[in-house]
Amino acid sequence: MIVEVVVQIYFLSRFYLTQKLYTMVRIIGYKQREKEDGTPFFILELQGGVEMVRSEETGHYYATAKKAFITSTFDEPTCKALIGSEMEGSIKKKEVEPYTYVVKETGEELILHHRWVFVPETDEATIQDEAIDQLMADTSKFSRNGVSNLAEQAI
Repeated sequence: MIVEVVVQIYFLSRFYLTQKLYTMVRIIGYKQREKEDGTPFFILELQGGVEMVRSEETGHYYATAKKAFITSTFDEPTCKALIGSEMEGSIKKKEVEPYTYVVKETGEELILHHRWVFVPETDEATIQDEAIDQLMADTSKFSRNGVSNLAEQAI
């Protein structure tokens, strides 16, 4: 019986995770860069959805969106045509070696320890699948007789 319950929970969790709305990012621009040998290539500028963030200084909320860049093999006309297109995925914070960033408006130098990177939806789904598999591997979290251990203790 416990195996049946675990299998049912496993398939239900898979069903509900696959029914979620996909997170999308939008291509909002592109820039030309040069390789070490001087040949040009283009990077795409991606932007996530609107997020509300609370200011640490004032305590007020403001709207913002995370941005990231990805390299591409496209030529300039293709990059122009892609502006406004959406892709499944999200923009996540990734810890990196410290680097210096200069705020253009103020000239202030900051030491940053992160970058914003694009994570395709397939990578996020893999992470969720691994979490479910790990949970399902430990059946001690589930009741063996249809009554949870906490419910038994209350009786």
